Amino acid sequence: MAPGSGHFLEGKRIFVAGGGIGALAFVAALEQLWHLSSSPDITVFERESREGSIQQDNYMLDITGGSADEGLYALQQLGLLDNVRACSTLNSGLINVWSDNWKFLASINPKAHGNLPAATIRIQRADLKRTLLDKAERGAVRFQWESACTSAERLANGKIRVTVKGTDGATSFTEDCDILISADGASSNIRGSLRAQDNKSTYSGATQIGGISRLPQGLPHPVEEHYGLQMSSGEGICCIYTPFDKETIGWAVSKLESARDAKSGPFSPKRFSALKMEALTTASMFAEPFRTIVEATDPATAFIRPAFERPPFYHDASTRGVVFIGDANRGINPFVLVGANLALKDGWDLAEQMCFSISLDAAVATYDKLSIRRVEHAMSFSHERVRFGHSSGWMWKVYKYGMAAQRKMSKK
Repeated sequence: MAPGSGHFLEGKRIFVAGGGIGALAFVAALEQLWHLSSSPDITVFERESREGSIQQDNYMLDITGGSADEGLYALQQLGLLDNVRACSTLNSGLINVWSDNWKFLASINPKAHGNLPAATIRIQRADLKRTLLDKAERGAVRFQWESACTSAERLANGKIRVTVKGTDGATSFTEDCDILISADGASSNIRGSLRAQDNKSTYSGATQIGGISRLPQGLPHPVEEHYGLQMSSGEGICCIYTPFDKETIGWAVSKLESARDAKSGPFSPKRFSALKMEALTTASMFAEPFRTIVEATDPATAFIRPAFERPPFYHDASTRGVVFIGDANRGINPFVLVGANLALKDGWDLAEQMCFSISLDAAVATYDKLSIRRVEHAMSFSHERVRFGHSSGWMWKVYKYGMAAQRKMSKK
């Protein structure tokens, strides 16, 4: 569109609630794609300080690039591949499946899409956040740090009134905007204000306990390089392994059981010892180096993670002017760690549709089709992982013989 063509975003005031990966991808993409003279006025409200936002939950992320619907492709669209390459490691994305005594059963070997450099990169969350933030800050967007959006309401004039509170507890004010992007996470205050009916999560039937282990002598074979899933021989127990570097690995033992309360470290010494004992007892059929990995767990990283999920919703008249992205719109159980990938694509797709659609309603309708299809695919895959990893009885036999057939075919 030429300047002055009357784009629906020209001169509009846009608030973004939350400064996470999806939010940063959105504002960076919007500024990259916008080519008119009168740009929208964008403010991002983030409850943490700038550095606190970067360092918060500093764990390793796997950004995948097996298709144009994944995070690495979004980073390519944002022109940030070289930036992330400088602070990440390339990985094949290979996932091995082992028996309880570490017999190789099967593998999944994804291929990189198009001209992407790898099927997967591993990057510290802090490095990805800093890369996205550096790009976003090169534009005209304003960041209001240590300010949380606590509620929102639609006014009769069509504007959105947002209540903002400072983390000092003393500052509170309201401001109006034309468009509100809710990117404030799984416990979204904005969703609670406008879509309370979508706050309910359902339990997928399995709970993970685990943590991150540090082994200065190096990761033991066969988990030293690739991701892996270790399965019991029909008892319905599994363990997911995610090596981060040559000395650090994440692990998560899982079983089908009634829902438990989620808990993240640090645990008290007594509770941490009980958690490790629970893992060792639950997966007692797993041979070494399982015990070595569990015993090396960093207490600050231990967790109990029930597999809750919340399906995505389509935007409608009740949320006109408000767009929910990332975990503010859905929740995916932890058997697929795709949150950052989905957030990156959400941010790009929403910005692209808002720049090149004739109205906000048209932009959001197309965005919904793209995002919800992507999320539903991830949720379906997570359900299959739960069934596979916890298989027992005749289902275990079906998978066992299927994997044997795969090994036989791969040798031909």
